[in-house]
Amino acid sequence: MILHVDMDAFFAAVEQRDNPGLKGMPLVISGHSKRSVVSTASYEARQFGIHSAMPVYQARQKCPNLIILPGSRHKYARDSKQIMEILRRFSPLVEPVSIDEAYVDIRGCETLFGSPADIARRIKETIYKELTLTCSIGIAPLKFLAKVASDMNKPDGLTVIRRDQMHEFIHRLSIKKVPGVGKKAMELMATLQVSTLGDLKRLDAALLTRKFGSMGHRLIQLANGIDETSVETGHVRKSISSESTLPQDIVDATLARKILLDHAQQVGRDLRRRQWICRHVSIKVKFNDFTQITRGRKLGNWISSSNAIYDEASALFDKVVLKKKIRLLGVGVSDFRDADAPVQLSLLPDPDETAERKWRQVDHAMDAVLQKFGTGVVSKASLNPSGRSYDRDHERRKKDDDGHQCN
Repeated sequence: MILHVDMDAFFAAVEQRDNPGLKGMPLVISGHSKRSVVSTASYEARQFGIHSAMPVYQARQKCPNLIILPGSRHKYARDSKQIMEILRRFSPLVEPVSIDEAYVDIRGCETLFGSPADIARRIKETIYKELTLTCSIGIAPLKFLAKVASDMNKPDGLTVIRRDQMHEFIHRLSIKKVPGVGKKAMELMATLQVSTLGDLKRLDAALLTRKFGSMGHRLIQLANGIDETSVETGHVRKSISSESTLPQDIVDATLARKILLDHAQQVGRDLRRRQWICRHVSIKVKFNDFTQITRGRKLGNWISSSNAIYDEASALFDKVVLKKKIRLLGVGVSDFRDADAPVQLSLLPDPDETAERKWRQVDHAMDAVLQKFGTGVVSKASLNPSGRSYDRDHERRKKDDDGHQCN
């Protein structure tokens, strides 16, 4: 049996735990600009019809007394790490999917901790005791069904789909509940008169493959109770990025570079926190007509200083021809290795490597200050609030290589 553990309104719940005055209040984690979208909504806010990815201005219309907080991704990351450590006490086979959810394979763990339901209850109790947070857990023989089950009785839910219930459950499962079936796929399903996963059994496999590609083949398997995906513990993150949709479209290249500098600092801090160095830097630019471009470069040296990341991002931006206003900007890094891994030394000193080491020392000092006193205590002079005309916290996102958003 496989467990899918999903924290309940994670970011909002952490804020309500840390500030008792927010308990019972409609709360969202988001930026404050007109273009901000909801990252997480508390269950009190959801009663007004507010949900993730909803524009904040719409959320305000639904709930005039809505509380909006920018959130603290470092605090959420700290709690997420502790949650994953708790899960590993019950099984070594834990696959984190995002900052607030994970799969757990509990085969062979029953003799130590009891039945699957007993294990789930003990996990829930431990997380609440140590973090004062609730989670919902789904249990099923198949990985995709465990995820479906975890969403059935939120918040603080526990749902078990037994093997002898599995095929009947699949037959009745709404197709929109199947992971990976999005809006466009739902439109195609409607033309095929498919409303449940079981409905797919009556369709020709070649038709589904032609209509949906590789996903069509997977849907056929799921409809027949086959899910060969297992809990993977060796997932390695392949990229780190930070980006923001701007409150207003801009054409000012100087302001654009300030924004890139801010994102370079965010990415650099994330790199150093993981004790990684990188060898590839990229930028993302989305224009006001929603077209977007990405530019990247593989470096000759390994870097982790925010200054070096910014220098590369700025050089890439210099090559972008600005014929339209900019709506979104982002910086990303990839191609990682451990910072303390042995490297081959050059006979002659490299000025770039020397500068990188010096800037890295400065960054480590700044990181220590920010870790102790919080964000905003120290920053680049060019990012001083008196000279900044954009919202640093607005809709900043980090993405991993699978495209999952970690707000």
